Amino acid sequence: MHQVRHKICMISDFFYPNMGGVEEHIFNLSQCLLGRGHKVVVLTHSYGNRVGIRYMTNGLKVYYLPIKVFYNQCVLPTMICSIPLIRYIFIRERIEIIHGHSAFSALAHEGMLIGRLMGLKTVFTDHSLFGFADASAVLTNKCLEISLADCNHCICVSHTGKENTVLRAKVLKEKVSVIPNAVDTALFTPDITKRKNNCITIVIVSRLVYRKGVDLLAEIIPEICSRYENIQFLIGGDGPKRWLIEEIRERNLLQHRVTLLGSLEHSQVRHVLNKGHIFLNTSLTEAYCMAIVEAASCGLQVVSTKVGGIPEVLPPELIYLVEPTVDALIDGLERAIADYNSGNIISPHKVHKKIVSFYNWFNVTKRTEIVYDSVQRENKKNLGEQLSSYLSSGVLAYLLMVSLCHIILQVLEFFVPRKYIDISKDYKHSEPNIKNSGDGKES
Repeated sequence: MHQVRHKICMISDFFYPNMGGVEEHIFNLSQCLLGRGHKVVVLTHSYGNRVGIRYMTNGLKVYYLPIKVFYNQCVLPTMICSIPLIRYIFIRERIEIIHGHSAFSALAHEGMLIGRLMGLKTVFTDHSLFGFADASAVLTNKCLEISLADCNHCICVSHTGKENTVLRAKVLKEKVSVIPNAVDTALFTPDITKRKNNCITIVIVSRLVYRKGVDLLAEIIPEICSRYENIQFLIGGDGPKRWLIEEIRERNLLQHRVTLLGSLEHSQVRHVLNKGHIFLNTSLTEAYCMAIVEAASCGLQVVSTKVGGIPEVLPPELIYLVEPTVDALIDGLERAIADYNSGNIISPHKVHKKIVSFYNWFNVTKRTEIVYDSVQRENKKNLGEQLSSYLSSGVLAYLLMVSLCHIILQVLEFFVPRKYIDISKDYKHSEPNIKNSGDGKES
């Protein structure tokens, strides 16, 4: 059967060289879509000297727009300043579907708005969970509600994430699909020869920020070290809370037992994980934790807080789920240590095979293709229908902003007509030969 080929623009503030779950998701999904014959380009802002067009693996074209970062790797949401550049790229690459990533990304929301006004289809993937009570959450949720009011379809990485998005963004549940993340199981393989035999190493790989539970970690480390003399901590990642871990290490004279590796390249994560016996995740909120899947794929025992979508990620025999408190996390670690000492654990290679059967990017890609096919079949909306969609948000002033963006696009269409924009040549890919055999392997 003839497969529909799509021209897709992945757009987000978060991409390489910045590293994280969103960045890895965009890259791996793009690679698999390219392998299946689709055209994919990535749109993000500049990172230092990385400005302009760059090509990555398999000819993935990345546009690093010359836009200044405003806060936390995000651009200033001006709504109108980037219209000429984004419009030019969409036309030049003959884009049909705009796929925005992350509710935090201002560039993703701007790109989806411009794309909708140009008659393109939009898909949005939400990678995070938000609360409902504090001021920042209320503001973020309202902005997300406005942005998704006219979005063709949304994707969440867990069922908990879907419930959260439907409630806070007031999106129809029929327009939200659940497609989990995956892990590159060919990269994250066990290697027990790198483990130390005279001690038990607990690995933490995370951004050192409040929502990752660094405050809990700071209380757990000295308590565990005082109870067990053969325990070491290996911490990978950086962030504004790093000073807290350093202070705890200095105060309790644990320099020889707590190692801070700082920021890691994604290619280094596997080597760090293979040095450990137990992986600890202390997140306070999480839609879907890629880190615990990568750790399990490397054969580590996983101890994690029972928050957000984490209970959906791994089966009970592969994870110790606990409440996000110091006492509960210490109890979970002690159970994992006791099981390791008694040999009551599953072989790392058996765990890896389980993860291979659960998660693979080719399955995720096929499910995402179904979403693309469905939005392509939807009818295009005129300006009046789009404006009526935004009425449900209750922010009437936003209709003026959308109208202004539409006027700017019409002015650009007059002064820089489409016929004068050079169409880029597509990268020549070999015909895709990817088949899902049902066990997570390609053949």
